[in-house]
Amino acid sequence: MADHGEDAESEDELYEVVDIAGYARRHQWWSRVFGSNTGPIAEKYSVTTQIMMGGAAGWCAGYLFQRVGKIAATAVGGGFLLLQIANHSGYVQVDWKKVEKDVNKAKKHLKKNANKATPELSSFIEESTDFVKRNIVVSGGFVGGFLLGLAS
Repeated sequence: MADHGEDAESEDELYEVVDIAGYARRHQWWSRVFGSNTGPIAEKYSVTTQIMMGGAAGWCAGYLFQRVGKIAATAVGGGFLLLQIANHSGYVQVDWKKVEKDVNKAKKHLKKNANKATPELSSFIEESTDFVKRNIVVSGGFVGGFLLGLAS
């Protein structure tokens, strides 16, 4: 058994720790496509290209959002319907008072922690807002494309 421990230690030494967060900061794909974080996309592409890029990305996101939303709604609704049928048929006994108590407890917990956003989320929101402000043409194209993707 001592040999097994030594083998495990020697295997651990073979692995190198990689700082993925640092790598991602240095190799941001959007910086290569859209330019640096300091300047808007307008400096690199024409207005027509920006609208088309934003519109295409928005349409894809809207279409996927619509499809995934329908699937999620069907799954949640179907699960709830099956639970009700099983409860009515006597296969499952649900203590609805306990469910209501747990839901109210979860609501209180969410209300209590609603204003405490994590620092990563706060910085992401700030960066996203700054990106939208600097690239209003692409953002407008994205919103329009997103709405068209939802409608299709």
